[in-house]
Amino acid sequence: MIRDFPLPDLGEGLTESEIVAWRVAVGDRVELNQIVADIETAKAVVELPSPYAGVITALHAAEGETIDVGAPLFSCDTGEPSGEPSGASDATGQAPAAAAAPAATGEAAVQSDAAPEPNLVGYGARDEGGPKRRARSVAAPAAAAAPVAPAPVALEHDPADAAGLAERPRSTPPVRKLARDLGLDLALIAGTGPRGLITRDDVEHAASATGLKPASPAEPAGPTGLAAAPEPLATAPASRPAETRIPIKGVRKHTAAAMVRSAFTAPHVTEFLTVDVTETMDLVRSLREDRALAAHRVTPLAVVAKALCLAARRTPEVNARWDEDAQEIVHYAGVNLGIAAATERGLVVPNIPGADAMTLLELADAITALAETARAGRTSPASLSGGTISITNIGVFGIDAGTPILNPGEAAILAMGAVRRQPWEYRGEIALRELMTLSLSFDHRLVDGQQGSRFLADIGAVLREPGRALTMM
Repeated sequence: MIRDFPLPDLGEGLTESEIVAWRVAVGDRVELNQIVADIETAKAVVELPSPYAGVITALHAAEGETIDVGAPLFSCDTGEPSGEPSGASDATGQAPAAAAAPAATGEAAVQSDAAPEPNLVGYGARDEGGPKRRARSVAAPAAAAAPVAPAPVALEHDPADAAGLAERPRSTPPVRKLARDLGLDLALIAGTGPRGLITRDDVEHAASATGLKPASPAEPAGPTGLAAAPEPLATAPASRPAETRIPIKGVRKHTAAAMVRSAFTAPHVTEFLTVDVTETMDLVRSLREDRALAAHRVTPLAVVAKALCLAARRTPEVNARWDEDAQEIVHYAGVNLGIAAATERGLVVPNIPGADAMTLLELADAITALAETARAGRTSPASLSGGTISITNIGVFGIDAGTPILNPGEAAILAMGAVRRQPWEYRGEIALRELMTLSLSFDHRLVDGQQGSRFLADIGAVLREPGRALTMM
């Protein structure tokens, strides 16, 4: 039996995901819960296990393509008799994991005499608001002697379609919109994607063959959907430079939404402090030269992280959140320290749970592991939630200071600038010293000026004289 597996909601309320990489190809045999693809959610790249054991017969999306939750992801020949009902999806587009748990979805699952669906690894609850799928109406032969295989399903439910009509051409919502803008009929376009999927390139190729262009918002479209012909111009306008368009999706889309929400919700205040960190840099260099500590990579970021955790003990208001619904300020008992990491797929802020209870070496090891995981694109969704306060290291880009935006739900974020050797007053004389500028942004609803200033000054004191940390433990 050929079973289509629809993309499930991975427990984050998603409506779409991007295929980062396929781990299998058509013709490969897979086992239950074998990883078949890497999927980028709104927060991170996750591994998707197979709900079936069998042979892959089709991949319905190419790498880099974004597909809707509920749309077919791949097909698998499970080797079961074709007369048995398929557990991959029903007329509602429900994935096997969701169908096996009616209590989680609030619907009665369709049961059959076949063996129960396997227990899958890594799938969350089904998104009830996701795209729906309808059964394709197929006329059976008049004298069919063999059992009829289950009818395939359409990509999305269209109430206007009547039973018995042919299924609409297979395409994604952005491609259908582009075709509408160009006034093209998808039924007349041959799809070059997997299993005849009509791609954006197919539509653009068809449009170029007819000389069509999308209707401009300022130019009302005619009955055919084409833009009204512009009035002749006395002089041709200057042509614009060539441009490259990058879809807003995945991690970057999530980050943009979070930053806008934070900027327009929390009243930001930013303070700056330039610190003589010569003794801190001497400490870092001495720890790196110690052969007994060769297994640990101690960096200025690790020392700043330790100083932040120590300072948060004296000013707990910075390690808190604003609960709008309960109208309460919530203080955390410990520090889950977020570390902003720039990756090829965008900015992520995984956190180190219980950072305040770690030694300097433990923090250094945790930061190293966090950075390696982020660069490899393997940061888990769990590590991207639950942070209480964050650090961003803009100094690695040669930047001295900035005004960082708070992570939503956090009260403060510290930006550490580049370490520069500059003339500085030292013991009554001018000397070349190593300086760093710290930038602290905080939510003024939770942290007032005195509290924010004391917190920043405490961090600066530890970095100026690392031995002072002994008095704050």
